[in-house]
Amino acid sequence: MTRSSGVLLHPSSLPGPHGVGDLGPNAYRFVDFLVAAGQTYWQILPLGPTGYGDSPYQTFSAFAGNPLLISPDLLVEDGLLPESALAEAPSFPAECVDFGAVIPHKQQLLALAWTQYQRSGTPAQQREVSDFIAAHRSWLEPFAQFMALKEAHGGKPWPKWAPALATRKVETLARWSAQHATEIRRHMFNQYLFFRQWHRLKGYAASKGIRIIGDAPIFVAHDSADCWAHRELFWLKPDGEPSLIAGVPPDYFSATGQRWGNPLYRWDVMAADGYRWWIDRLRMVLATVDVLRLDHFRGFAGYWAIPGDAPTAVTGRWEPGPGLSFLVAVERALGHLPIIAEDLGVITPDVVALRDHFGFPGMRVLQFAFDPFEEGPGNVHLPHNHVQNAIVYTGTHDNDTTAGWYAAAPPRHQRYVRAYARATRTDPAVVAWDLVRLAHASVAQTAVVPVQDLLGLGSEGRMNFPGRPGGNWQWRVAASALTADLATRLSQLTRLYGRAPVKAKPVPPGADVVPSPVS
Repeated sequence: MTRSSGVLLHPSSLPGPHGVGDLGPNAYRFVDFLVAAGQTYWQILPLGPTGYGDSPYQTFSAFAGNPLLISPDLLVEDGLLPESALAEAPSFPAECVDFGAVIPHKQQLLALAWTQYQRSGTPAQQREVSDFIAAHRSWLEPFAQFMALKEAHGGKPWPKWAPALATRKVETLARWSAQHATEIRRHMFNQYLFFRQWHRLKGYAASKGIRIIGDAPIFVAHDSADCWAHRELFWLKPDGEPSLIAGVPPDYFSATGQRWGNPLYRWDVMAADGYRWWIDRLRMVLATVDVLRLDHFRGFAGYWAIPGDAPTAVTGRWEPGPGLSFLVAVERALGHLPIIAEDLGVITPDVVALRDHFGFPGMRVLQFAFDPFEEGPGNVHLPHNHVQNAIVYTGTHDNDTTAGWYAAAPPRHQRYVRAYARATRTDPAVVAWDLVRLAHASVAQTAVVPVQDLLGLGSEGRMNFPGRPGGNWQWRVAASALTADLATRLSQLTRLYGRAPVKAKPVPPGADVVPSPVS
């Protein structure tokens, strides 16, 4: 990664008429906005099929794509939906995702597309679908079985299914799958649609010089095809419930820590077969994105193990992770790993050593820099302590927006921010852009800014509240917000600090790079 910059926006937050952002026309327009803004990267969140709580970090599969992101407009273009199906869509809010309304609507459209494909799919489409299934059968078949079984059991988690199906008894599962072959094939077809649309979009972005930074959670959801199909790889009780779960101890976000609920890996079992499941997973993800942010990187050095029945994360304990042997095995199998290590939280020397052994860039977050009563001038997130091999963010999907964070900060913290950034105004939206400038001025090789901070939005633009079970992941950007003026303003800043693509023109000395404050 050379000196560059990018923007963080998950596809579900894109504008559009279908209730949730998708991989259709507005995604292509966003790529064009990034090009006009002189950017190199589009950073997204995990692309998997979301489950309870709608979190992209708790998905039904570590391999599959989210059918909610499939574009109905592109299905019409491909002859898989009639235009009348879009005309009959309900009216959705433009500023947020109402998942309760969107999910059944999208499921209905995908069912229509499946029916249309069965009735009149072209020979070329049929070949593409068959080739896709053959190429991905190792993960696709258990995922499609899992989703069909979940539907048949009224959405219940897999440990609550009929015992012979929950435990994947060979004869029972084979008989059930034969009886429900059409439903299983439908879920395979949805995955074909997702990846076809995603790779078309990624190809368009690449043609414009935009690379995708993806995101992979270290852990998988308990209620997932991965856990159901590979029980031996997780710490589970005989009834399928987790005996040890993941989380973090008390930290910046929560006084009682975070109890994520993901089952922990049996790293000893994984090591015995050369970490095959992980290698297959990373091979799939790295075929989908250009660079991968590996979430909770510290968990590979050591992880917080919480008893499965504990009400909070306080009673957890640190356990050693797979460390060097794991990443060496992955690198031998896959070659150079274009990975960003999410090294936030409790970072110990072993985490730093593991990250630096492979030369992975870490993360710096400006919102973590300005508590003068914590680390003061030695805080690693302050720009004067940044290193080149790092990615600097104003904030992440787990933070409040920068304007919202600043508005809620104690006055002494606000004064520190203004003094450090040489800010002359106290308007939170203007201060947000002061931090955008600090990020771009940093020595860190890449600067990434959430769209909300470019727009100077307050807490109404927040994406996630860690520890809150619902009401997250809903924010959407207004179609009118991504203006040519905003692109020009960001492009000027990007060029001033040497982060623009090589083809961009240099900024003349004395140019007004930020001509107007956010209002």
